[in-house]
Amino acid sequence: MIKTTGDLKEKVNSCSACLNAKIEGTNGKRAVVLCGGTGCLSSDSDAIREKFVKLIKEKGLEDKVTVNQVGCFGFCSQGPFVKIYPEDTLYRMVKIEDVEKIIETDLINNEVVEDLLYVEPATGEKVKKQEDINFYKKQKRIALHGCGVINPEDINEALGMGAFQGLEKALKMDRADVIKEVLDSGLRGRGGGGFPTGRKWQFAYAQESDEKYVVCNGDEGDPGAFMDRSILEGNPLAVIEGMMIAGYAIGAKNGYFYVRAEYPVAINRLKIAIEQAKELGLLGENILGTGFSFDVHLRLGAGAFVCGEETALLNSIEGKRGMPRPRPPFPAVKGLWQSPSIINNVETLACVPYILREGAAEFAKNGTEKSKGTKVFALGGKINNVGLVEIPMGTTVRELIYDIGGGIPNGKEFKAIQTGGPSGGCVTKDELDTPIDFDNLISLGSMMGSGGAIVMDEDNCMVDVAKFYMEFICDESCGKCSPCRIGTKRMLEILTKITKGKGTMADLDELEELGKTVKANSLCGLGQTSANPIISTISKFKDEYLAHIVDKKCPAKVCKDLLQYVIDPDKCKKCSLCSRKCPVGAISGVVKETPFTIDQSKCIKCGMCMSSCNFGAIEKK
Repeated sequence: MIKTTGDLKEKVNSCSACLNAKIEGTNGKRAVVLCGGTGCLSSDSDAIREKFVKLIKEKGLEDKVTVNQVGCFGFCSQGPFVKIYPEDTLYRMVKIEDVEKIIETDLINNEVVEDLLYVEPATGEKVKKQEDINFYKKQKRIALHGCGVINPEDINEALGMGAFQGLEKALKMDRADVIKEVLDSGLRGRGGGGFPTGRKWQFAYAQESDEKYVVCNGDEGDPGAFMDRSILEGNPLAVIEGMMIAGYAIGAKNGYFYVRAEYPVAINRLKIAIEQAKELGLLGENILGTGFSFDVHLRLGAGAFVCGEETALLNSIEGKRGMPRPRPPFPAVKGLWQSPSIINNVETLACVPYILREGAAEFAKNGTEKSKGTKVFALGGKINNVGLVEIPMGTTVRELIYDIGGGIPNGKEFKAIQTGGPSGGCVTKDELDTPIDFDNLISLGSMMGSGGAIVMDEDNCMVDVAKFYMEFICDESCGKCSPCRIGTKRMLEILTKITKGKGTMADLDELEELGKTVKANSLCGLGQTSANPIISTISKFKDEYLAHIVDKKCPAKVCKDLLQYVIDPDKCKKCSLCSRKCPVGAISGVVKETPFTIDQSKCIKCGMCMSSCNFGAIEKK
């Protein structure tokens, strides 16, 4: 039991020594660590770990090798990962059948398994260490501190990485000085709004109330986003510590985690972390003998996107339907159960321990003038290096896509990157050299959002992209206010009409007018930002809208109603395979005698003919 700051210091020193011994091999042992993020777990990481444990025992290596599971390594497209300490050798795309080879070659014979090393596409060179891979070189881990290094289910390893040192420092400071430290760091909310975190804390601190609350927003619902989930999976104690520091700063005794139930791994590890912290006396009454008491509670969300909006989230925690409240009053004045409350997202709270532990100035060394620190992105879509990245603010879009992301697959041309999810907009190839920060992205008609970053290439139709996000918004609108409930539906109907080749020029004007109306009159951020993808794509890709409306063509050949599958008679081998695969009998011809043709009036644009043709005789037009 840790009862005083002196006890904590002693425990931290002991845990640091143990963690360093594992990494540096000074305990005479080698360590096998496996990525335990959701992506790798879905690719048999657990089974691979069990195979390591089983074979190491069978080969009598238990006294020489330890096996551990850690959080997300970030490089998701190359997982599952296995790292060997102290050599720091990183193996990627490991399969169950590779385990024995790693044990025999590396752990027993001290030779590297060459065919499991990462190969840099640009040079063809095999890379042994994680830090030497281009994907990692421009990253800096602050919010992801400890992820991919520590076992998230072992509080001792978290302590070895500095857990609770920020809290210890905060508890020796005046509460107002803790808030000032966060203000001086320049930390802005990482959930999308970018509001200064310290200012939000100040508002709650200034309220006189017997009860105050800290709420962690872990509802993360943007398509393709997995930043918060990965932080909770990789180092949940960092978020708990950030919540406790916030609680001390504003005078709260209770914190609530709101995490969607679709994140079972994160939830389980969060539960373990809370229990272990309580067992050590780092949660509960009279923490570290300072008189500060704080407890943490967990609430599971059912997956409603609107519950990412802070007042809808509060209603959900209270057992009400997840619908937003009118503001003012703001949650810092009347929040959870009408008490002053601050709501910060997972990434924001994960940055707080670093700020207190290392100092505001150290945090502020990273970033731009108005956007300090780092930002975590879930980089996905048409990109070679899919994964989780944390970059200093001010890193350019070009660096993110080409240096870290490794460029566009299959030699395709980059078209745009959608940041901010359904609330954001697209950044085009003409804007690649823009430094990424809150204000720059807004000036480009996009936004930071929580950190989803979906890359699109020449094969993406931007009208279809706008339609995809509007379909999502329509499904997720809570329906409380008419502008969002009705306006988004009307916008989706117009977009659908355009993608079917039935749009008119008047529809473009109506889309923009509807977008402005919904933005100005919706109750919450879901409706207020719902038109952003439409406005952004019309502004930057108007030629694609015109092609759909005027020419009745989809330049990217995505919108099915505007497509035709055509058989080139000169390439057709008259084999009838396409005809046999067609589900509606739209293809006719005589085997070995006449080229086959497609009856466009019958064709349902399923593409089965094109995928089945072995001679490239069928193309989309």
